[in-house]
Amino acid sequence: MTPPGVIAPANAAPVFGLVLAGGQSRRMGRDKAALQYAGRSQLERAMELLAPRVERSFVSIRADQVEDPTRRAFPQIIDRGADLGPVAGILAAQAAHREAAWLVLACDLPFLDGESLDELLARRAPQRVATAFRSTHDGLPEPLCAIWEPASHAALVAYVESGRQCPRKFLILSDVELLAQPHPRALDNINTPAEYGAIMNTVVSARALRVQYFAILREQAGQSEETLDSVARTPRELYAELRARHRFTLDPEFLRVAVNTEFGDWDQMLAAGDTVVFIPPVAGG
Repeated sequence: MTPPGVIAPANAAPVFGLVLAGGQSRRMGRDKAALQYAGRSQLERAMELLAPRVERSFVSIRADQVEDPTRRAFPQIIDRGADLGPVAGILAAQAAHREAAWLVLACDLPFLDGESLDELLARRAPQRVATAFRSTHDGLPEPLCAIWEPASHAALVAYVESGRQCPRKFLILSDVELLAQPHPRALDNINTPAEYGAIMNTVVSARALRVQYFAILREQAGQSEETLDSVARTPRELYAELRARHRFTLDPEFLRVAVNTEFGDWDQMLAAGDTVVFIPPVAGG
């Protein structure tokens, strides 16, 4: 499966998805994977982002989490190695499916968006150990929103056997394709109740939006309009969400957007009840 607009490199390994949800959440004091945003847990949202973009997707868990209500709805891979942190999940996934590259996500990224994942996949460098974003805070690789190629496995095993376990330091020492983040806050995570409270004040709740389709978009959506609940803040975010759902082939730069019958800006804020129209080019001018 290849997401819209992404050309899979010839002979590249298939990409599977892994959401890391085996942490202890000690600083948060409660299970971060189960924290709710707009009516969905963080784990549910992360899996929804992955599903249309990878061949298969899994949640990484500890052995004692197999029957956890938040996790048992998804295919699972049990961590290998005690007290190794995120590396335990990555190694377990690689061991379970040696043929695959892994798009690895932390479960605590409330601002992560589909456009960022599409950028990561579109610019994947399968000849390198991994493809990752540079942190907007320190410029170092972000290992928990990255594509780990099969070639990274042996080196990661040796790294852990040498007594090390930090995935970021592993990528710093490796041949990695580093990318700029399309959205600066996309990889901001949360670790404490205070951070959760602050983000809850900025994350938009889901609300009903009406979307109308014309021409090729109507054909690809299989309908002329729909009303949906969305957490998209702008037409740009809404189109990214709909593009993943309906496999739209047109990039945003080829479209115009109208909100409530007025041509608008891709980054204007949406409100509940808005009618949004994405207008494709018309043949003949």
